[in-house]
Amino acid sequence: MQENLYLGIDVGSVTTKIAAVNENGKFVADYMLRTQGRPVNAVQNALHGILDKLPNNFKIMGAGTTGSGRNLAGALIGADVIKNEITAHAVAASTYIPGVQTILEIGGQDSKIIILRDGIVTDFAMNTVCAAGTGSFLDQQAGRLNVPIEQFGDTALKSKSPARIAGRCGVFAESDLIHKQQLGYPVEDLLYGLCQALVRNYLSNLALGKEILPTVTFQGGVATNKGMVKAFEEALNTKVIVPDNHQTMGAIGAALLAMENHQYTEKETNFKGFQVSDLKFSSITHGCSDCANNCEVITIVEGEADNAQVSRIKDVQGNIIARWGGTCGKWDIN
Repeated sequence: MQENLYLGIDVGSVTTKIAAVNENGKFVADYMLRTQGRPVNAVQNALHGILDKLPNNFKIMGAGTTGSGRNLAGALIGADVIKNEITAHAVAASTYIPGVQTILEIGGQDSKIIILRDGIVTDFAMNTVCAAGTGSFLDQQAGRLNVPIEQFGDTALKSKSPARIAGRCGVFAESDLIHKQQLGYPVEDLLYGLCQALVRNYLSNLALGKEILPTVTFQGGVATNKGMVKAFEEALNTKVIVPDNHQTMGAIGAALLAMENHQYTEKETNFKGFQVSDLKFSSITHGCSDCANNCEVITIVEGEADNAQVSRIKDVQGNIIARWGGTCGKWDIN
């Protein structure tokens, strides 16, 4: 029996996630890998990776993308919906966590808070500037202390007297951590102190002026860290729920949005198929100096791009997949 499925892809700066749900919105499978600065390859490898986890007989009815690389991914796979991370995470959380009112999300390079009331987003905030509130910062400091990131949370939970780390700035936090490390603080106290510092940073910046009500859910890669979960629970004085698929909730949300779009429009999907993972794509970047905007235009083409194409960018037509970066519309494609 054929199973109708919907795909969602979340392309982030650190990791790329892909997930599938069925026509009832039930989670089917997911797959995650590091983006490694090559989002095109990451999307293709994600398609390869999830294919082995899907049922033997299925049909993709719709596809959606989200994340910082959502436009690129959408163009590559033929997405039916392209949505921001706020919407994707909110849809996934409200679908799988009854009564959720607050979403805490911390990824590799950014963090966000989403406030929901009756399943509707009423407020949100994002941090894309300060490194002190991100997973990459935790990863870096774990390496400094010679603790594998997979053991960070369990080690932090052993702390009896956490160190007071200055967490309002990534530079200051790192300096303070080094200073206390040289004073001989136990590793577990340093790690949990770092968790507390990051939570203080998060709540004093992103959550400032926002009413955080239960049910509270913690999503994103950093939610794997048990030390961070405990630090949030202590600071908020409430239980924090970590969903089973917390790392791929953005991709799941994109899949759910694709499902809603198909059920509402009843249109055939634009999804190009899993064969996209075997195609060759290239990018051409050029500056446009026709006006004072001085736009940097990026063109994605199927196949190999050579220097000759860069010099005659206006003549590249047949194999263009996507183009963006212009502000006046002259470089837009249909």
